[in-house]
Amino acid sequence: SNMELIEDFSRPPLVPVKGIPLIKYFAETIGPLQNLTVWPDDLLISTYPKSGTTWMSEILDMIYQDGQLEKCRRAPIYARVPFLEFKCPGVPSGLESLEETPAPRLLKTHLPLSLLPQSLLDQKIKVIYIARNPKDVVVSYYNFYNMAKLHPDPGTWESFLENFMDGKVSYGSWFQHVKEWWELTHTHPVLYLFYEDMKENPKREIKKVLEFLGRSLHEETVDLIVHHTSFKKMKENPMTNYTTLPSEIMDHGVSPFMRKGTTGDWKNTFTVAQNERFDAHYAKMMKGCNLKKQATFHFLIRVLDM
Repeated sequence: SNMELIEDFSRPPLVPVKGIPLIKYFAETIGPLQNLTVWPDDLLISTYPKSGTTWMSEILDMIYQDGQLEKCRRAPIYARVPFLEFKCPGVPSGLESLEETPAPRLLKTHLPLSLLPQSLLDQKIKVIYIARNPKDVVVSYYNFYNMAKLHPDPGTWESFLENFMDGKVSYGSWFQHVKEWWELTHTHPVLYLFYEDMKENPKREIKKVLEFLGRSLHEETVDLIVHHTSFKKMKENPMTNYTTLPSEIMDHGVSPFMRKGTTGDWKNTFTVAQNERFDAHYAKMMKGCNLKKQATFHFLIRVLDM
């Protein structure tokens, strides 16, 4: 039965692909994904996990639907925005969802560049990338690992934090991910955004997105999108909060998918010693990365000051 199937697959070990650890089922999609046919009006949402992917997906779907809420309630977010590498027994895969998706398509990935289908790069598909303070990412990721059963057991917070710093979690190194996608901005149409900026002034960031897409919306439609994509609204909305997935895949009793949606929550989890270790590691890993000069704020300083 389907339930037995689901019992079977809980918490398989990660499988490395080109040195990047991935969820076992996701690893199986990387080969087939290389034959991805892209369309010129595809738009890719790319992030390291727990960095605002679902939030941006809902914002973009609302932009594409001209702010018409009923249209945005047509299906759960993961059906409206196919997650390219997603695969899980008993649930449609990302590639299967993609076949059902009419143009213009929104696509989602967490893949590092080395695993991304080359067609997306060759055809200069527009990308919206979001980076988030890694301290908040790792706390969110730990909670997510606990509730999303496709991941291995996260172990203790201490060990998970070490694994995160070493890139030994699903999708590998956060540091590598944010750096290589930043480098891509020099040669590819990438709008590189920050979760913290989106929290601080969502309207300003949504207007950046509209400009990047060459679209315009009425001011009141933009205000509606800001309102509808607030954390509170998305947490309550079954089409965005992932409660429509079987609990064998995501157990919201352990931790809801939409947990807090704040900035600076890491302070409730990190010890002083862990924070010092992380800061030292961050400075080493990001040394010489011009992310901190070029971006909308001094990324390194912002993270260390928060």
